[in-house]
This record gives sequence, structure tokens and C-alpha cells, in this order.
Amino acid sequence: MIPFVTYEQFGAKGDGVTDDMPAVAAAHAYANEHDLPVRTAPDARYYIGGRALTAEIATDTDWGNSRFVIDDRAVEDRRAPVFRAVSRLAPLELVITSLHRGQKNIGFAPGADCYVVVRQSSIRRYIRRGLNQNDGTPQTDCFEVKADGTIVHELLWDFDAIDSVSACPIEEKTLFIRGGHFTTIANGEPSAYNYYERDIVVSRSNTELRDIRHEVTGEGETGAPYRGFISISGCARVTVRDCFLASHKTYYTIGSAGKSVSMGSYDINIFSGCDILFKDCYQDGILDSSRWGIVGSNFCKYVTFDGCTFSRTDAHQGMYNYTVRRCTLGHMGVNAIGFGRLTIEDSVICCGRLIGFRSDYGSTWHGDVVIRNVLWRPGRTGSPCAFRFSNDGQHDFGYDCAMPDTITVDGLTVDDTETPGDGGFYWFSDYNPLVNAENRDTFRAPYPLAPCRELKIRCVETLRGAKGKLCPNENLTPVGRVSEE
Repeated sequence: MIPFVTYEQFGAKGDGVTDDMPAVAAAHAYANEHDLPVRTAPDARYYIGGRALTAEIATDTDWGNSRFVIDDRAVEDRRAPVFRAVSRLAPLELVITSLHRGQKNIGFAPGADCYVVVRQSSIRRYIRRGLNQNDGTPQTDCFEVKADGTIVHELLWDFDAIDSVSACPIEEKTLFIRGGHFTTIANGEPSAYNYYERDIVVSRSNTELRDIRHEVTGEGETGAPYRGFISISGCARVTVRDCFLASHKTYYTIGSAGKSVSMGSYDINIFSGCDILFKDCYQDGILDSSRWGIVGSNFCKYVTFDGCTFSRTDAHQGMYNYTVRRCTLGHMGVNAIGFGRLTIEDSVICCGRLIGFRSDYGSTWHGDVVIRNVLWRPGRTGSPCAFRFSNDGQHDFGYDCAMPDTITVDGLTVDDTETPGDGGFYWFSDYNPLVNAENRDTFRAPYPLAPCRELKIRCVETLRGAKGKLCPNENLTPVGRVSEE
């Protein structure tokens, strides 16, 4: 029995010219069938052409120092991944008709630990507002279930008529994918929302990616966006470690509201995942505002960025428990919508806001925020705001909107040396300009944004000595109580 599989055994040339994708896919298929690891030739340069082929990875793979060129100038199917990490365990058929917040068990034993996604299409959530407006998505929740039926992650919604259930067993053994220097030759399509998914998709729970490097060349005057290069979808317990990811050029298109809107590509995408860790990953150019933010996510729980240097982290459509630790974040900073605890600690934030709560989803966070030992550099931003909210209460997002219940700031240094005027900052932005001196006592919104209950402040200083002020709109009451040590 051969100890490992190589691409060359299946006809790969590794010369940077010959399309090696058929050999790559065949090698992984053989390795999966015979439970063998895959290794590449150290000096190889594998050219990946535009064929609609996906190499499925189910065994440990070491790309070492090999190089890959992914040519997206002419592809058969822009939605066909190049690689997909897959489980060899068959999905489970679970019958779940209802679930409720606080429920601790699904009511029966599935017989294996599994990652579950449930949907109820009769309820729409995340009804987006703004230039990319839409009619929302079906109510969705994701969580891990133990073999005895115990629900590991908290349920966010009540479901009384579930019409879609997927359950994927969680592999006991970790799958390791490491190494490789990837260069994407960017597509030159018209700038429209036709997302490319020529990526490494992880759809297998208990997977680790390490020492992967990705770069992008050939971006021109136009280009369709990318969903991600490392894309995590429908799984739990995934670690991405010591990887270099690429930022992408920002393009413009016409959004669903019929107006011009900036349109960007992600190199990291998480769509439905729990227990996800990005550890010591980085990109260059984190302050380059011509490049799009690197991270996007939807329907996630327990996501941690530890020791990363990124232009931003971002949570669309609900995050539960979101941690940024020992990170340096650039011009787009931390963006969030969700639940549970949002923690930023031992980090540097180089953005005009400390946290941006996304206005297109109602600027809502149901839970608590903790800021601990953070250096905030708002740069040349006029009137920087630590917590940026924007919700005038006129739009139904499909849920009640609220600021965090409590915000605890324990150690914050604001480098306001470049801030115009006398420096300083506001704690809260003017989140509702419809409220003014004439109507502040009578204003009632049909879909109000509930204010923060308490802001706790300890060890806060600005380099120019100015104190933080509450809100630029003095007619608003963003917080019920401010306590300061």
C-alpha cells in the first residue's frame, strides 16, 4: 500500500501551464476511497483552469510549499468550489417539528453528535434595509446536538412549524489541511452581484486549516465579487490558523434599491457555523480604504478571532457570542448584529468607531458588550463614536431591535491625536436624527430601538485629555444609567 497520494500519480504536471485540476480531483477521490493522506511536490506550480470540477477532501492534506494558480478569467461555473472538505459520514434524518428558546434537548437521541440547522419559512427575519434591501430570510437557527439529544448551543428563536432540518454528524477525528500558496487571477466580469465561489469550502465539522496563503492578481476596472476563499458552511468546530488572506478591490454596482452601492469581495466567509476560531491569521493593507473588508458571516455562534490582523470582522444576520481578542483591526473595524456576549479585549481598533452595529439590520444586539484593554485609533474621523447605531424606528426588520443591555468598558485608551478640533469622542452616535428638541417628549416609533440599560466605565483616557461625551444628539437618551469609577 502506498503511504500517501500525490497529484503527479494521476497525471498532474505542476508546470504552471497544464490544467492540473482533473488530476487533483482524481487524486483526492482515490485518497478518500483508500483512506490515504495527500501530499504535493514541493516545487510544483499547479494551474487550476476554469473547468467545473471540485476536489473533495476527506483525508489529511499537506500542500507544503507548492503553489496553485486559480485562473478565473474564463470559468464554466462560478459557483463550483475548487476544494471542499467533506465528511464521510452520511447525514442523519431527524424529524423535528418544533423548538423553543430555553429548550435543552430535542426530545430523542440521534445516536451521534451532529450539527443541526432548522428553518421555518413562514417567519421572515433580517429584513434588510437600505441600498441592498430585501424581504428577509426564513427564520433559521444552528446548533450542535449530542448523541443523547442534548442541545449544546442556545436556541435564539421559537419554532412552531419547522419545515427544514439538516443534521450532519460530527467526525471524531480532526481533518488537517495545511500549506499551499494560492494565487487567484481575478475575473473581469461586469460589476454585479454574481458571486464567485472558487474557494476552499469547509463543510465538515472538526477541521483545521493551517499555513495557507492566498493572494489576488489581475483586478481590473470591473469584476464580480467573491463569496470567500476560505468558506465555512454548515459545520462546527473549525479552526483556521496561521493563514494569510487577501483583500479585494472595492467595486460599485446598482443595488436592489436602484441606486449605486459599493460592492466587495470577502476572503473569509462563514455561513452557518458554531465554534469557529481564527487564530494568528493576517492580511496586509488593513488601512487601505480602497480594499473591501475581509470577513463576512451569517447565522453563526461562538466565533473567535484571536491574534489576527484584519481590515474588519463582520457579523451579518445574527451572531451569538462573538469574541475579538489580541487583534489589530483596520479601517472597517468591528461590525455586529446579534445576541449573547460581544467581547473585544487586548486589541487595537483603527477605525472611526469602536463597534459598528449594522444599520441595514437594525443596529441590534440582544445581550452584553465587554470592552477590555483596548487601544482605539479613530484617525482623522470627525466626532468619532465608540458605539455606532442607526435606526430611526421606521422599518420592520422582522424582530425587536435593541442596543446591548449593558456595555462594560474596563480599560480603553483613545488615541485622538489626529481627531479634528479638540479631540475626544462620543460614546453613542446620533442613532435617530428624527428626534429633535420639539418632539423628543412625544416621538413614538413604530419599530423602536430599545436603549442600553447601563454603560459601565472604568480606566478610560484620551491622549489629548478630552472626556467622552454621551451623544451628539442631546435629545436622545441612549442609555438609562452611566456608572464610572
